[in-house]
Amino acid sequence: MLFRAKIALRSVCDITPQLLEKLGVCGLLLDIDNTLTTHDNPVPAAGVEAWVAGMQAAGISLCLVSNNHPPRVEPFAKRLGLDFVCEGKKPLTKGYREAVQKMGLSRKEVAAVGDQIFTDVLGANLFGVPCIFVFPMEMEKTRFFRFKRRMEIPFLPKKIYEENKELN
Repeated sequence: MLFRAKIALRSVCDITPQLLEKLGVCGLLLDIDNTLTTHDNPVPAAGVEAWVAGMQAAGISLCLVSNNHPPRVEPFAKRLGLDFVCEGKKPLTKGYREAVQKMGLSRKEVAAVGDQIFTDVLGANLFGVPCIFVFPMEMEKTRFFRFKRRMEIPFLPKKIYEENKELN
């Protein structure tokens, strides 16, 4: 189903190289806002920089894919030392396609990570890559986002990874 993620985790920091090996991927397409940091925060959330370093040390390729504009994405990517695609137009596949090309990987080798059903999960499924849903770091305050989050409720994962016995 287009609105369902492959698995769900509480945080991006719960993604391990071992999990990615089980999924058969060696690259991640990462959302920024509410996935790696709170909305519009220029600083990664606690633990994210160490997580990125650990992933890179394990040979995992990482690329940021954001719908945001260059003034938001570029400094954040630079701080983490990651390549990026801004104005990705998720859920359209443009941003994912561009990121995979930058990474030099195929679709079969990557998974997407994000906190929104109607952009990250839908976009990953339309692109044909597994999506790892992470719960948002905070709830947005605008009416539009509150409405969108309510519309996501029927599609939210009922279990997190630790409860998915077949992947453990």
